[in-house]
Amino acid sequence: MERSSRVFSVVLLMLVLVLSTEIGTKVAEARICESASYRFKGICVSRSNCANVCKNEGFPGGRCRGFRRRCLCYKHCG
Repeated sequence: MERSSRVFSVVLLMLVLVLSTEIGTKVAEARICESASYRFKGICVSRSNCANVCKNEGFPGGRCRGFRRRCLCYKHCG
């Protein structure tokens, strides 16, 4: 009986240690900021065209978004 309570205590302690290390390690994710393209004209239907225009504006890429299908450029926020 005493042996089973020791085993239970050890298992419980291990479980607490595992859970506490997983809670403590949080990875910071980079946020993405979007900005409407100044040079893109018309309705955005081609993601690659939007991305190329955004790259010329100094952004790493762009995508067509929203009901009005605007070209939005994106970058990682600081």
